[in-house]
Amino acid sequence: MSRLEVAGVDVYYGRVHALRELSFVVDEGEIVCLLGNNGAGKSTTMNMLSGLVRPKAGTVSWDGLDLATAKPWTIVSAGLVQVPEGRRIFSTMTVHENLLLGSHTVKDQKAIAGRIDDVYQLMPRLAERRKQQGGTLSGGEQQMLAIGRALVTGPRLLLLDEPSMGLAPLVVKQVMQIISTVNERGTTVLLVEQNARAALKIADRAYVVDTGRTTAEGPAVELARDPRIIEAYLGG
Repeated sequence: MSRLEVAGVDVYYGRVHALRELSFVVDEGEIVCLLGNNGAGKSTTMNMLSGLVRPKAGTVSWDGLDLATAKPWTIVSAGLVQVPEGRRIFSTMTVHENLLLGSHTVKDQKAIAGRIDDVYQLMPRLAERRKQQGGTLSGGEQQMLAIGRALVTGPRLLLLDEPSMGLAPLVVKQVMQIISTVNERGTTVLLVEQNARAALKIADRAYVVDTGRTTAEGPAVELARDPRIIEAYLGG
């Protein structure tokens, strides 16, 4: 069984100590959520897992790969793919062209075509807009496109950084359902979210990150009932 293991990780930006002995695990098949307020270190964690930020201490491994030293393209080729905060689609390219960009590490053209078809079936709205420029899509559609682009890469572990940011409640529900379906089809998910209520509804387990440390953890259903979590993150 593949497992993501983060143990005692420290990350600095200059003199700023962004992550402090951060530790958590994600087992194959799970949806694990990292909860926390702005500045807690969640996005830094995602960038560290993707090889964009290097830890100064601690260990990070995924299926035998040392993520602390691996190159970003090696990490992607190993099946660990990030959907970044802010979507970062290419606004002047069509929906279909954006999806094709997710195939840059895939050599099998039949596999690429099959994955894009799967994306269109999972998110029919993208199929309807396949010739439309990405920048003309709604916020929810752009988020779907960002997820779809990552799926074309063929992730085994999908990293999602604030996928509900700026979206209306109904669209948030749709995006969370897409994430659940992706997981049910066999992709492990690490989800960073400020919308704790939505995230805890679909997650198996969750960790709370505060000032770069994991300060609480447990099954999502239990954390959703924890008075401290309710007060801090659920508008209790």
